[in-house]
Amino acid sequence: MWDFKSENTKTFTHGFHTYPAMMIPQIAQKLISDFGKNATTLLDPYCGTGTSLVEANLAGINSIGFDLNPLARLIAKVKTTPIELQTLRLHIQDFDNFLFKFRYGFELKESIICPSFSKIDFWFSKEVKQKLAVINNYIESVENSDISDFFKVAFSQTIRDTSWTRNNEFKLYKMSPEQIKSFKPDPFNKIAEVLGRNYKGLEDFILSKKNDSYSRLFDVNSINSISKRKIADSSIDVVVTSPPYGDSSTTVAYGQFSALANQWLGFMENGRVLDKNLMGGIRSKRIRYFSSQVLNDTISDISKIDNNRALDVVSFYSDYEKSIKNISAIVKPNGYVCYVVSNRRVRSQKVQTSEITKDFFLQNGFGHIETYKRKISGKRMPRQNSPTGNSGEKENLMNTEYIVIMQKKSA
Repeated sequence: MWDFKSENTKTFTHGFHTYPAMMIPQIAQKLISDFGKNATTLLDPYCGTGTSLVEANLAGINSIGFDLNPLARLIAKVKTTPIELQTLRLHIQDFDNFLFKFRYGFELKESIICPSFSKIDFWFSKEVKQKLAVINNYIESVENSDISDFFKVAFSQTIRDTSWTRNNEFKLYKMSPEQIKSFKPDPFNKIAEVLGRNYKGLEDFILSKKNDSYSRLFDVNSINSISKRKIADSSIDVVVTSPPYGDSSTTVAYGQFSALANQWLGFMENGRVLDKNLMGGIRSKRIRYFSSQVLNDTISDISKIDNNRALDVVSFYSDYEKSIKNISAIVKPNGYVCYVVSNRRVRSQKVQTSEITKDFFLQNGFGHIETYKRKISGKRMPRQNSPTGNSGEKENLMNTEYIVIMQKKSA
């Protein structure tokens, strides 16, 4: 039921850009089909690059996404924004002509200024840096904001693919000297390839999108007051989302993954700072307990082994609890929330986020409908690690997803 192992996960605009821990579109599609049949507005409070927003629009449903990462919001915005295709084709052709002239010396190289940010020369060769600056110079000259953003997404993917980062990981690790020696990327060729692929994806999205449904993006973390963002209480029909597995420093480092692109695009001076602003980014100073007994027992067990790691868990779930309280207030009576989560381990102790999620929503006036299980395939994160650091001691990581379905009780 929830396998989708052989499905293509890069249809429509879903293949625009790589990103950590993305929900596959087939899950969002099924959840919308099963629990959003009569919905007019879908919310994803941890939207990332907008998988559920795209699927909502394809189903003719308006969507709202929250994310603190400016790169993620950019990608989500571009993936859900129709552009007049003929105009976009003309800009891509003009860009190709621009690169042709530059390759053969018809454009003055002296007019291109490379950006300067921390460790730029650590992550890029001189030639790659210069070519990326050329691309960036063109994008900044595009007056149509939607088309400029379309190019920026392709540029961001090009930045990652032509840097010296080990691209099979989400954290920033530099290639070995041997790998660097044989790595000869061409940013001009790479962005041309990405633009062509993304154009086709956008064309498919526009042709398949139902009615004039739209998406809105907000630069807000859902632990903050949602009401400040004009999201009215009891206004959301369905929530489809995949929250972070834990704090970024010990699970998925969204800030590190996005850092180079955020710096090149001028979104952030230090992209790594983002991880501290996400859920659980600042360690709690004391142990506290929650309405979930499962979580309380886990915190107690971890604290006996490592008090600091227990504080990390407290920090994350304190923010998670606030987030769920805020989200609960804006869901309509009888509305559904669908959370795709995974149960991690901390100091060999299993943290049952699926049960914790259920408990938090039960405390906010929801009933539990069902929890489905799905084996995760094609993961880029490691399936095992060494929790103690001792050679040969391994334990399994997050290899199963849980889809938690809750329904808000009628008033």
